[in-house]
Amino acid sequence: MRSIYPINNDWLFIKNTNKVPVSVSEVKEGITEEGKKCERISLPHTWNGTDGQDGGNDYFRGCCCYVRSLKKSSLPDGELYFIEICGANSSACIYLNGKYIANHDGGYSTFRANITPYITGEENCLAVLVDNSENNRVYPQIADFTFYGGLYRNVNIIAVPSSHFGLENYGTPGIFVTPEVKEGSAEILIDTEIIGFMPGDTVHCEIKDAEGKTVCMSDSVETNCILKIENVHLWNGIKDPYLYKATATLVRKGEEIDIVSTRFGCRSISVDAERGFILNGKSYPLHGVSRHQDRKDIGNALLPEHHIEDIEIIKEVGANTIRLAHYQHDDYFYDLCDEYGMIVWAEIPYISKHMPTADGNAVSQMKELITQLYNHSSIAFWGISNEITMGGADDQDLIKQHKILNELAHRMDKTRFTVIACLSMCKAEEKYVHIPDLVSYNHYFGWYGGSHDQYGEWFDNFHKKYPETPIGISEYGCEALDWHSSTPEAGDYTEEYQAIYHESLIKQLFNRKYIFATYVWNMFDFGADARAEGGENGQNHKGLVTIDRKYKKDAFYAYKAWLSQEPFVHICGKRYIDRVEDKTKVTVYSNLPEVELFINGESIGKKQTNDHFFYFEVINSGESKITAVAGESRDESVIRKVERFNEKYIFREQGAVLNWFDITSPEGYFSINDKIDHINKTVRGKLWMLKFFSMILKKQKEHKKSGNGKSTMQNFDLNGGVMKMIGGFSVLRFTGMLGMLNISFTKEELLKMNRKLNKIKKT
Repeated sequence: MRSIYPINNDWLFIKNTNKVPVSVSEVKEGITEEGKKCERISLPHTWNGTDGQDGGNDYFRGCCCYVRSLKKSSLPDGELYFIEICGANSSACIYLNGKYIANHDGGYSTFRANITPYITGEENCLAVLVDNSENNRVYPQIADFTFYGGLYRNVNIIAVPSSHFGLENYGTPGIFVTPEVKEGSAEILIDTEIIGFMPGDTVHCEIKDAEGKTVCMSDSVETNCILKIENVHLWNGIKDPYLYKATATLVRKGEEIDIVSTRFGCRSISVDAERGFILNGKSYPLHGVSRHQDRKDIGNALLPEHHIEDIEIIKEVGANTIRLAHYQHDDYFYDLCDEYGMIVWAEIPYISKHMPTADGNAVSQMKELITQLYNHSSIAFWGISNEITMGGADDQDLIKQHKILNELAHRMDKTRFTVIACLSMCKAEEKYVHIPDLVSYNHYFGWYGGSHDQYGEWFDNFHKKYPETPIGISEYGCEALDWHSSTPEAGDYTEEYQAIYHESLIKQLFNRKYIFATYVWNMFDFGADARAEGGENGQNHKGLVTIDRKYKKDAFYAYKAWLSQEPFVHICGKRYIDRVEDKTKVTVYSNLPEVELFINGESIGKKQTNDHFFYFEVINSGESKITAVAGESRDESVIRKVERFNEKYIFREQGAVLNWFDITSPEGYFSINDKIDHINKTVRGKLWMLKFFSMILKKQKEHKKSGNGKSTMQNFDLNGGVMKMIGGFSVLRFTGMLGMLNISFTKEELLKMNRKLNKIKKT
């Protein structure tokens, strides 16, 4: 029978090396033979927990070595031993006693290797080289998040008999359960992978309900069987996420040889171009969030309690679906999604830039994703790619690759849907858009140009043009930090603008039933070391919650008001205390129909609304204690009248090398603080923009090219979708964003651009 032996403790970590020790004695004194220091660590571990979140796009990307003693006497009984690595970003090579065993390309999936032939004697030296260096063979290479390096998930030794349920086929669980619901019952197909299956062997399959009672069983001389659950209890999303447990036992001459098990839910899913998502035959509108897996200071090296806190926060906001972006997450989190009833979009990191040299890697990552996650009832969608057309959508190899991945997903899993997340500027008629079952778009109208009231019209136009194509929105959002204003506007990074933005989006998206799913970008702020925005470099701040999970922004409660059934009331602007105006707007969110507002204990009235957003005009004099009451719920905040605006509430745009006061802005003339679309509307401004983008392309060519040598930006059309997307950026803000493409500007270059813009009139 199999045994699992965790080996997360007692590791030695050597940074920036590709040397493999033959024995632990080479490093156990705290320093290697080549003079490198060793750090004693436990897993999970990443070497980019801090430098991957502090900005500058200069976090360490290279090869590091993890070393551990593996004593033969400490291993459980077994004929074969496999090492299981649940996450090593982004490539890993395994060695035992200095001998190479296996390698793996892909930073987010589980992989295993048979180490049995390499175990010699009592003490053995296990070494794992992990490398997150830039290359052209492994996805992702360009994306708006930090590629944290490390052994950042669990590592185990699995001991099994020579005949056993499979371990090596793309990280297989060895058992695959496919339920089919039929008129109150469910047929359950159980497939198993068995190594060393012999004549006379049988497989005993058994299904138990959530209470542990056996509901059906069978014995088969085949490696698969079909069982039937009468009066099946359906897995019904967040309302009732009921789970069964299937167990398969390999039996030889009456003896149990090996055993595997998995939980699963019985449910039916479909998507209708008019009605949206359908669960168990009933309309089930999907409204939720996207999630990145990292946290402040620890990066992606999460513990179970971190995953639990995340799912609890997502549950609190009322979401019923999660897009787990942009890679395979920890299997434990998919378990939680099963338990909490979340509908999940799972995807591979085929993102931003298509690399023909990595076609095989995208395929292998898709195989791992589906193989390893097949049994999770929460998963409804397999994501093929995200914003992959940054270099253009007409690349024939890109189109071919999408067809390959789409067909592969359908061949491996006939029960779920394929989907892509399209770049906002990607035209709806592009060929690759219509390859998967479903299409979804990442739009940022009202943040990266345009206005936040454009969403409804855009989706109506798409739906009118392609009425048979189910459409969703896979990303939308805007950044907010601890900045504040009574007159918020796009680009000011205020919590108030983020709240207004999401109020508008909720009203537009939630009322269009044909949109099969909506996903806020993002549930949590996350590490993006190339970013220099909002005054806190190294993060994307579009989250509804801060990266440390300590503060829920006002927009969080806007969604809670629409989605959660738990009664509550929330006063917005708690961090915006000092206000200069005589009358100020106070916004209250609640999922109850009526709110009463009190100022210093006196009621100023009640308001009722069906959209959950309540707006009050409040006299601002002295210090005022504000209390909002809705049913049995109440919330409090404070505002204070001041004569001059509190400068600590203002974000002043600055680049990594510039202060705001370095930038001259003559009245009536442009500067690098002006928006791109404003500059581009003048003749001289348009000419300047052409030179500006020529400079960007030149800088990118100077950067190390990958794979086919194409520039990521070579197909950008300055008169088309790109200008619509980036037009809302100031020039300075846009240059900071270009860090994601490894393009940077010196202070002298920025000041030179500013001097030239200072000579161009605004009209």
